[in-house]
Amino acid sequence: MNRVHTFTDDALGELDAVGLVEALHQGAVSVPEVVEAAIARVERVDPDLNAVAFRAYDRARAEARAPRAGYFAGVPTFVKDNVDVAGMPTQQGTDSYVGRPQAADGDFARMYLATGLLPLGKTQLSEYGFSAAAEHPRLGAVRSPWSTDHVAGASSAGSAALVAAGAVPLAHANDGGGSIRIPAAVNGLVGLKPTRDRLAQDKLARDMPIRIVSDGVLTRSVRDTAAFLREAETVYRALHLPPIGDITRPGKRRLRVALNTTGMGVSADAEVTALTEGVAALLEDLGHHVEPVEAMMVPDTFRDDFLLYWSMLAMFLVRTGRRTHGRSWAPQNLDNLTLGLDRHCRRNLHRLPRAIRRLRRTRAHSEAFFGQYDVLLTPTLATGTPQVGHLDPTRDYDTIMGRLLDWVAFTPLQNATGDPAVSLPLATTAEGLPLGVMFGAGAGREATLLGLSYELEQARPWARIQG
Repeated sequence: MNRVHTFTDDALGELDAVGLVEALHQGAVSVPEVVEAAIARVERVDPDLNAVAFRAYDRARAEARAPRAGYFAGVPTFVKDNVDVAGMPTQQGTDSYVGRPQAADGDFARMYLATGLLPLGKTQLSEYGFSAAAEHPRLGAVRSPWSTDHVAGASSAGSAALVAAGAVPLAHANDGGGSIRIPAAVNGLVGLKPTRDRLAQDKLARDMPIRIVSDGVLTRSVRDTAAFLREAETVYRALHLPPIGDITRPGKRRLRVALNTTGMGVSADAEVTALTEGVAALLEDLGHHVEPVEAMMVPDTFRDDFLLYWSMLAMFLVRTGRRTHGRSWAPQNLDNLTLGLDRHCRRNLHRLPRAIRRLRRTRAHSEAFFGQYDVLLTPTLATGTPQVGHLDPTRDYDTIMGRLLDWVAFTPLQNATGDPAVSLPLATTAEGLPLGVMFGAGAGREATLLGLSYELEQARPWARIQG
């Protein structure tokens, strides 16, 4: 495997975001030094990873001289290229239109950057975020720094690759079917999808019939994820949810954990099942109670319902493209996955209203389930990380979709229910690649997941890419 990373003896060193904040406060490094180190690292590693969609280095250097206030003031980051940032184009990973610089920050970017984070640019994603592998027909694939023969996973692949490689300590991701948790799983990162409405969102995500998308971050440490959620909560507070607060250590309460290794009708393969059961055994050793459950909390129609809803989003984007993008709209440049999803929805429109009703009812199923259990333990993905080309969007739609559904069998559940879930890099495959294990909880219970994550991070520290 060709492993790539940029950890070296510069201003960033091996620091996570919280460690970098401490170094900046102590005067051990300056913001301009940190920004220059991050730019150098990105340029060193991106030819191998193909993770950057847009560079804003001149802006970053100017901001480094007078960084905005906030806990993360001066910490370099990237924003995924499907949210609006003032002065940067939003290209959504597609060649179907020409992106123009945005006049203003979107609602999420305004909240994100108010924490002090300093953007170096935007990261590459799969077309409109529909595929679990960012393989652009013209630009090529975003590759994992753990093995550049393998994909970096899901539409937040660019952000994940840069964080895992050490180019920046923390980057934006969002998750409409697993795209915070999937790239965390395959890149050895922490990826927490927050509860629906926990963080500010752009209008397009807010206007969905079911708001399946949640924004968040990808990090190398639990404390970075916890610190980001704490700081975001000082900027934007979801009043209908219990506050997360400042979670800095393992939780003391022993939890009732449900274990399941079959998602959406697909069983995890033998290796993934064994590694997930190994984490269940660790939980038992730590004093938690683990109980296997044979079925997930949703009806057998869930897989088809979620796919139809997903395809509705593609149909909307395809059918409104001309109105949204004007003369630059070029639908002939859309990839086969997007076009296939559009066809799937048009052929099944008569089924869509009932599918949406059933997906909305998953909230009630979840509430009943988490009345019995504190946490749901599953694999993040049903198999190990595929190689580049396995999910190539130029293949025929049926091939791509079949392979996607066989791999991404566990993560869509929380997008439908709106519950939080976190993928932790607690296992390594026989091939030597990271493998994520996922923990879900009831709505508003991020604090439970963070406390458990701290405990597991201490009990079984993650593998290091530079080790």
